[in-house]
Amino acid sequence: MMAVGTAVIGSLQFGYNTGVINAPQNVSTWSSRFSEPIPQTTLTALWSLSVAIFSVGGMLGSFSVGLFVNRFGRRNSMLMANVLAFISAIFMGFSKLAASFEMLTIGRLIVGVYSGLSTGFVPMYIEEISPTSLRGALGTLHQLGVVIGILMAQIFGIESIMGNASLWPLLLGFTLLPAVLQCVLLPLCPESPRYLLINCNEESKARSVLIKLRGTDEVSEEMEEMKEESQQMMKEKKVTIPELFRAPMYRQPIFVAIMLQLSQQLSGINAVFIYIFLNGQNIDRYVHLAHSVTTGLFVVERMGRRPLHLIGLMGMAVSAVVTLVLLKWMSYISIVAIFSFVAFFEIGPGPIPWFIVAELFSQGPRPAAIAVAGFSNWSANFLVGMSFQYIEQLCGPYVFIIFTILLLGFFVFTYFKVPETKGCTFDEIAAGFRQSAGQGSDKYSDTGPRGLELPTPEAGGLCNCITYHRTITILGVL
Repeated sequence: MMAVGTAVIGSLQFGYNTGVINAPQNVSTWSSRFSEPIPQTTLTALWSLSVAIFSVGGMLGSFSVGLFVNRFGRRNSMLMANVLAFISAIFMGFSKLAASFEMLTIGRLIVGVYSGLSTGFVPMYIEEISPTSLRGALGTLHQLGVVIGILMAQIFGIESIMGNASLWPLLLGFTLLPAVLQCVLLPLCPESPRYLLINCNEESKARSVLIKLRGTDEVSEEMEEMKEESQQMMKEKKVTIPELFRAPMYRQPIFVAIMLQLSQQLSGINAVFIYIFLNGQNIDRYVHLAHSVTTGLFVVERMGRRPLHLIGLMGMAVSAVVTLVLLKWMSYISIVAIFSFVAFFEIGPGPIPWFIVAELFSQGPRPAAIAVAGFSNWSANFLVGMSFQYIEQLCGPYVFIIFTILLLGFFVFTYFKVPETKGCTFDEIAAGFRQSAGQGSDKYSDTGPRGLELPTPEAGGLCNCITYHRTITILGVL
């Protein structure tokens, strides 16, 4: 719990810097520099830039995950990334003193790069140190850290606290404190045993770390599983990002990973908050509070990833329709529908796309896959952030119809294409995809209608590891 909690500080930083920019949006250094009030159009443009540049930094950071984790390790990569948090805090914290909105923009870009790296480092580290039986539950803590960070930003951003003309630099520079805390705690946390064994070939160190993490000397079975994965990895050539799309055994899982990330950002969750702000309904703090208390943490290992994602997508689609109706006739009651929308988001589309990507890939392709998935997420985030205001002006509340259609599309895709990974080892999951690509071993024999060979009971009772509904997909064109 200490290791996971320390890693999740990076998730908290991501959430905090996502929500914190709302507070100082009407504060500008323009007046002190040019001795005249800032035009409203200029203020809107500068604020939009400071929001969008964060996503651009996130895209750059997420695409660079693989450059760090294989060279420096999971823990050390998180430690090194805090240098960016320090630099960004300095730029943002001193931007008012320097009367420079350029410093604020640069700081937002740098902290965006840090957040993009964190969205790759944190889920990967958590997945690799967690026991199989708790992997999903602990994986949701990344999203919980994000929403707690958003909630903190909303609370600290209240005008009477730090969201005012004199204290907003402290609000933006607050990111320095979690970075310091993580730098103090990370050296006390173990490196990923999978990285030590598979990437560094340090078996004794990996075993000692695993014993420490599990609290027992009986780790032989898990060590054996990691060795098998290592042997399988040695048979494969180095997996680059282009290879993910060229190799048949990776093409299906990377497509699933990308679609799950798109289902999170194109679900309309960020657009809901933007719409509320644009229409002057000051309930965003309470909506974010719903974020922090509606999480799949306690049910993800009982119900599985796939059912929760399906429930979340369908619940959001229904809530979007209800929100559209109520916004038109009963705007205040629509708060209930918006709460429902956010609650269903936290059940599935919020936490699951982040950690299931790490489950879909073995040790070799995992860094490249997380980089691609993270880049897809941040790109969709940027697209929604830049285009939504224009779409909202064109469509008004009917914009929720667009998100409803997208949610239903992602529901159908998840129903037919996304496997259940609950209770499976990484090697078992990868083996299922190898069978689907026709590159598996003979211990898998039960072939499904789409060519996916499911593990048989005779092969060790692994039937539940990769489970697909045996129906013909209607998404062949996709």
